[in-house]
Amino acid sequence: MKITIIGAGYVGLSLAVLLSQTQEVTVVDTDSSKVELIIQRRLAIADSGDC
Repeated sequence: MKITIIGAGYVGLSLAVLLSQTQEVTVVDTDSSKVELIIQRRLAIADSGDC
């Protein structure tokens, strides 16, 4: 199955990583700096960890 996810934020990127383990996934985002980080396999989101 081919899946396209719109948005590489916290939810979109998490879904993409999980689904890509068994499916072909494409992620689309308008933020070119975020896309470049993902291509470099670097974390594109920031989470302070405070709940």
